Amino acid sequence: MPKKTAANIEASSGNVYADLGLPDADEMLIKSQLAGKIGEIIRTRKWTQQEAAEVLGMTQPKLSRMLRGQFHGISKSKLLNYLAKLGRDVKIVVSPARRSRKPGRVEVVFSA
Repeated sequence: MPKKTAANIEASSGNVYADLGLPDADEMLIKSQLAGKIGEIIRTRKWTQQEAAEVLGMTQPKLSRMLRGQFHGISKSKLLNYLAKLGRDVKIVVSPARRSRKPGRVEVVFSA
């Protein structure tokens, strides 16, 4: 029987890509959130990937890769356009950064 050892537990920063030390972690997080919402809409509508791919104007294999988190080569702009094709209004709001933060941040907020 294997011996149990204590595990080191480290709190997440909220961005798994940053926690893993990946380059472009912020961009990857945004893309994953957008792709996740696209997948959620497709599941809610009970579409096959082929049906969804036709609506989005992409191939089913490309959609499948995107929904599995392989969205390299798919721009944020393209993901936003896919959401619009799925009947979502997409708004981009630019506001001043809070004083406590020198550089601004990019964040995705989904409304009901």
